[in-house]
Order: sequence, then C-alpha cells, then structure tokens
Amino acid sequence: MDDRNPSKKSKYDEEMSSNGDGCKIRGVVVLMKKNVLGINNLVASVVDRYDEILGRKVALQLVSSTAVDQHSAPEIYRGKLGKKAYLEDWITTIAPLTAGATTYNVIFEWSKEMGFPGAFTIANFHHSEFYLKTLTLEDVPGHGRVHFLCNSWIYHAEHYNKDRVFFANQPYLPSQTPPPLRAYREEELENLRGTGTGKLEEWDRVYDYDIYHDLGDPDKGPEHVRQILGASTEFPYPRRGRTGRPVASSDPRNESRIPLYNSLSIYVPRDERFSHLKMSDFVAYALKSIFQFLAPEFKDLFDKTPDEFDSFDDVLQLYEGRNEVSNGSLLEKIRAHIPMEMIKELLRSDGERSFNFPLPQVIKEDKDAWRTDEEFAREMLAGINPVVIRRLQEFPPASKLDPELYGKQSSKISEEHIISGLEGLTITEAIQNNKLFILDHHDSLMPYLRKINTTAAKTYATRTILFLKGDGTLKPLAIELSLPHPEGDHHGAVSSVCTPAEDGVEATIWQLAKAYVAIDDSGYHQLICHWLNTHASIEPFIIATNRQLSVLHPIHKLLQPHFKDTMNINALARQTLINAGGFLEITVFPGKYSLEMSSTIYKNWVFPEQALPADLVKRGVAIEDSSSPHGVRLLIEDYPYAVDGLEIWAAIKTWVQDYCTLYYKNDEMVQEDVELQAWWTEIREKGHGDKKDEHWWPKMQSLRELIESCTTIIWVASALHAAVNFGQYPYGGYLPNRPSTSRRLIPEIGTPEYEELKLNPEKAYLKTITSQMQSVLGISLVEILSRHSSDEVYLGQRDSPDWTADTEAQKAFERFGNRLTEIEQLIIDMNNDGRLKNRSGPVKMPYTLLYPSSEIGLTGRGIPNSISM
Repeated sequence: MDDRNPSKKSKYDEEMSSNGDGCKIRGVVVLMKKNVLGINNLVASVVDRYDEILGRKVALQLVSSTAVDQHSAPEIYRGKLGKKAYLEDWITTIAPLTAGATTYNVIFEWSKEMGFPGAFTIANFHHSEFYLKTLTLEDVPGHGRVHFLCNSWIYHAEHYNKDRVFFANQPYLPSQTPPPLRAYREEELENLRGTGTGKLEEWDRVYDYDIYHDLGDPDKGPEHVRQILGASTEFPYPRRGRTGRPVASSDPRNESRIPLYNSLSIYVPRDERFSHLKMSDFVAYALKSIFQFLAPEFKDLFDKTPDEFDSFDDVLQLYEGRNEVSNGSLLEKIRAHIPMEMIKELLRSDGERSFNFPLPQVIKEDKDAWRTDEEFAREMLAGINPVVIRRLQEFPPASKLDPELYGKQSSKISEEHIISGLEGLTITEAIQNNKLFILDHHDSLMPYLRKINTTAAKTYATRTILFLKGDGTLKPLAIELSLPHPEGDHHGAVSSVCTPAEDGVEATIWQLAKAYVAIDDSGYHQLICHWLNTHASIEPFIIATNRQLSVLHPIHKLLQPHFKDTMNINALARQTLINAGGFLEITVFPGKYSLEMSSTIYKNWVFPEQALPADLVKRGVAIEDSSSPHGVRLLIEDYPYAVDGLEIWAAIKTWVQDYCTLYYKNDEMVQEDVELQAWWTEIREKGHGDKKDEHWWPKMQSLRELIESCTTIIWVASALHAAVNFGQYPYGGYLPNRPSTSRRLIPEIGTPEYEELKLNPEKAYLKTITSQMQSVLGISLVEILSRHSSDEVYLGQRDSPDWTADTEAQKAFERFGNRLTEIEQLIIDMNNDGRLKNRSGPVKMPYTLLYPSSEIGLTGRGIPNSISM
C-alpha cells in the first residue's frame, strides 16, 4: 500500500473487514516503472497513463497449489486459477523521480476451498515494461502471510505466449512439488530454454549456449579476424550466452558485431542486465565511453618524449596529491585538450571532480618499496595474483611442452646460480625441506612467444625460483628469461639467467628481469586467473542453472545470488574489452593472441581443481592433513591469500552443507532429483562441452559431491574473483609495479641502449615497460574494474530477507553471516601481527582482498556474492 495516501489505506481496510468470510485477500505489490539511468522515461509514463484510461491494466491471478483446475487436460493437471485482479491506482500513485520502488495494492477474491496460493500469474497490458520486485499476500485464510520474491522485468503481454508465472518462496525438490504446480514449474523452464533459434530480443528471457565466435570482426578486414573458440578440440572454451545475432557477411562462421555506440544493447536475458543503479554508476560512462573517446583524444597529447615517461616522478604526476609538479606534465596537457565535462563523464562515475587518479595503495606509504626483492616475492603470496606460485619439486625445473614440437625446454638455471641463497642447504635438502618455490610462466607463454614478439610487444617466457626463509618470507634466487630458438621452435629455448644484484648495470638488469616476470604474471592473471577461471568458466553454470533448475529448486535458491550481473559484464567484455582491438588487446602483452592463448590453457582446466584446498595441494603449497581444521596444511604458513581463503572456504562449505542437508537426506535423493541430474549433465555436456569427459567431473551421485560442487561454484564466483579482481588498482594502478607489457628486450652489450642502462636506469626501465598511452588506458581500466558499485551485495548477505520461507535455511544463513564477521576480525588481527611479515610487507599494505565486507568505491577489500564487475 502507499503510506502517502492514508485515505486509500483506510478504504482498503474497510473493504477487507467487510468480508469476514475470508474470501478476499489483500496483496501488496512492489515494482519499479520503466526508468532510464535512474530517470523516469517520460514518454513511457504518458503512454502508460493513456493505456490506463483505456482500461488496459496489470492483471494478476493466484494459482492454487492444492486445488486442481477441472477444465485442464487430465495429463496436465494444473492448479486452479483465482479470479483476475488488477493493480489499483496506477495513475495516481506517484513513482519516485529516481530509480526506486513504488507500492501498489491489489485485492484477490479467494476461498478456503482453493487452499494455498502457491503461485500467481501476471499480465502487463501497458505499453512499457516494469520491474516486478515482490508480491506479498496478507492474511491468506489458514496460512497467514505469503511472500513471492519476483525480481523480474514484465513486458507487454504480446511478447509472451503465456502469462508470466511466479512462485511463493517455499522451495521444493521436483518430486516434492505440489502436483497442481508441477505443470507451471515445467513450463517455466521450457520458456527459459527457448527454441535454440532466431535472434533474441531485449524482452526475451532465453538462456542458451554459444561458442566464442563474436570476438573478431571480419567485416572490417583481416586485421580484425580472431580465432573462434569452442568450435574445435584445438581451441576449446567454456560456452557463453547465445544472442542469435546474424552471421558476419564476409565470414558466416562468425557472428556479426553490433556498433560500439550501441554496446549496452548486447543481448543477455533481461533479468541478467545491470540494475538502473549499477548502470548509472558504471556502465554508461565507463565501458561505453572510455574506449570510444579516450584513445583517439589522447594519442597526440604526450610530453617531450612521445609515448614515454622520463622518470618515476613523471609517472607519479598521474595521481592525486602530485599537482605541484610542472605544468608541462602529461595530465596538464590532457586537461588543455579535453573539456573537463568530457573528462568527468569518461573516467568518473562517482562524482569526483579531480582528473588525477587516486594514489594506489602500493605506493601510499613508501613510493620506492615496490622495487625491493621482498615485495616482489611477497606479492606472489598476497598480491593481485597469488594463485600461481607452486612448490619446486624437481631441479632444474622441467617442461611439459611436447619435445617433438618445442625441443628441449628444461630450465637452464643451475646449482651455481642459486646455491649461495640456500642458507647452507644443498638443493636436494632445500627441496626435501619444502624450501624452494617457483613462479613458472614458461610453458604457458613459449608456444605463443614467437607470434607475440612479432608485434609491438617484446617479452620473454620466465621462470622465477624463490627460497622460503626462516622468517616466512620468500627470497628470489634466480630469474630465467627464455626466447624461442631463432632457427625454429623444435630447437628448444634460448635462455639467460639473471640473479640478484644491488649495484651497477647488473642491478638494472635484475630490475628489468623482475619487470618481465611481472609482465608475464600480469597477462596470465588477466587472461587466465581472472577472465578464464572466474568470468568465463562460471557463465555456463549460470545458463544451466536457469535452464534446468526451477526457481522453486533449493539449489537454484542457493546459487542464484552468486550469478548476479555476470552474464551482463561478460557480454560487455566481449563487446569492448576482450574483442579484436579491445581494451585488453591494447593494454596486455599477448595482444591479438590473448584469448587464443587462454584457450590453450583451458585444455588443462578441471572443475574439482577449482576448489581452494585442491588447488593448493595441486600447486604443492599445501599437503593433505586430516588433523588440520581445513583438511590441508600450508607449507608456507604466512601465505595470506591461502590462510584467509581457507577460512572463507570452510565457512562457505559449512553453510552449503547445512543448507543442502535440509533437503537431501541421503545419496539416493540426489540421484533421483531429475532437475539436478539434468543440470549437472548439461553443465558438462553443453556448458563446458569441450571438457565433458567424465573423469574431469564429479558424477553427482552423492550428497558429498553436491556439497563440494556447490561450494566450489560459490567460492569461484565470490571469494576467488574478489581475490583476483579488487586488488587490480591497489597493486596495478601504479604501472611500474605491475607493467602489463614491454616494448623491447634487454639491450645487447655495446649498444647505445645498453649504455643507457648504466647512465639512466629509471629511463631505461620506463622505456622498456608500458608506454604512457597504454598506462593511462590501463590505469583507467583497472580503476573502473576495482570499484564496488552502490548496489553491491556481499558474501553472507541477501538482497531480500524473504529469499526463502524456510526458517531453518534462514537460521543457517544467519550463522554463515556471523562466521564471516568473525573471519573478518581474525584477518584484521593477523594484519596487525608484526610477526607475519607477508601480511603487509615493505609497502606497508595490509592484505585485505578477502575481507568479506566493504564500502562503496575503490576500497581494495570486500567479497561480493557474484562476479559483478
């Protein structure tokens, strides 16, 4: 009801009280009328008022979950429909000027014989769509309050073959569904699956699969052609959501692309699109505008050395608090050429007036500490990509590349290179005592390095060996830089080994070697650890869940919050970030080979290994230990990502176990759940169809497998993504610390470039790594991607307290939230423990990426429920 109109309220109270037979039920509907970026669409409002005058309304009918419609076909067995009811006062109820909810009343005629209203249908006869949030029935005879959580866009009825249906928030397994609701449950899933054909329109609600044949744009010419992913065993890939767009005119194997200016209209199922609030916070200005305008406007605006920073202080001019620097700085020149209003629209979505970037955390306390060996190593355990380092178990490190194709690729690092750093141990003793670790970016890059180095990028495949010191920190011992053999891949690698140095040109070369490692790690992080292992790998689970698990299914209710906004952000990424010529190709060293390279690495993707304990054991940084609270024991005790992550993992698993055991009492119930089995089969055979061999997947024949699988899905979509995403700006916003590409190899002795290494190490370093242009673009991108929107919902939270009518499930979820609060305090305490040197490191930057909670904006903390950015 609308509390702003007390006379109407009393009218409804009088009408209800006059029906003591209980045959009328008052309902309260909460919805949002159509808005565009938070502002009411005036045209739609006027047309809707005209529609209402003509008698076109919003019609609702309750559906009984106990009484059967005698007129339905015997084989269908449908619940009996109540009399149609209409929303009251559509015209006179004033909608808010911003994107907010409005409350309406509706009165249903009902009788006790109709029993429990387990669903309702709704038909919209207005010109424009609206967003239906909830329907709440007050005082249902014999049942009390009944709540329907809808959260769906309702378009004009002409767009649907049947009226939209919504179910009360009581979950049911398929076999336990009240018989009168089963036909509605099955029909709704059929609607969501669609027909598999045709172009999908904005009002469609179809979830379907497709391959990645929309990255290139062959109609623009050969330079815009990209490898199709997911169409062959050579280039496997997770499936993405189908759009049904026409094929490209020049190559029918590819899907046509939509114009950049129309990027926001790329199809995803309507309920998967960003909310108005998030749209206004982020997408309209950031992803759409920055790529369209920023690059061409900035190209000719750089200082006296085109595309170069001249010193680290020159880089610092990009950030807030550095405005005292000369008016000849890069940003002063940008300001002089681009109107401030455009700048604010392009780069800011939070009302900030300054064009300078925020100061990244990694240089807030000490602008030079990022250069230290200790910080270089620490970030492998507590940085933006702490998920690659592994224990070294053989020396020298071996390669798994096919020797028939790539020749000898074993490491050239010798005992002589590292023995002085082993604190008196032999190499064998160091390996046996779990003291040696490696950051290995050799095998993943070498097959593509020859191609990459024919472009503007010039880099190496790297191996970095580290020693675990007595104080728990890591010390880099050697870095191997490898290139393909000039006479052909089958001749093996050409490698050089760099070791730590503090003085002279050797110190400069050592800093450059660390930069090449950071470049490799940055590209691997963006393409594999971030994009492939979270964004891309989760999308098939979202599609399958909506196609095969009814909203009534308890597992759908468990997982749905962890899928919010993911299909939308992925679709926008395909349109502007990972596409041919997109942001990623411009700013990350593999360039046009980026997604193709990620496809070759997907060949090694195995679902159970995405679980945190399994991943840690596979990398050798933990061993199985039944006496440990988490079932594994870390071999690097002060490993912030793993320590915090295991606490979060355990909390998620306990919550999932508490929840699942409410509905599944034994393994047989899992096996006999037809929707669950169809869901799991479709994930394997369609969603990850290139990885459908059974040995890569749990069989989903036991409650244990269900709990482990759901825990893994939630972990990947929430905590893992948070760990590899929201630190991008705090660590990588300062490009010298995390350069994303390099433009030259280490100069040869005797060249002018080599002499520059001696005379001006800073300039030589900056001329090697990311250019000015790439830096501004890259910093802009990671700032946007590292921000929390104002409508973020975090792990342990739900966007509605009425997400389920099951009180035991609500109690279990409350325990989960309380445990996360305890974990956050535990992390704070560990960060304040000076004995744990890897928690903050030389840069004095506490590890906060797995704090469960956060505020709005650029915080470097917080675990959203889903991959929403």
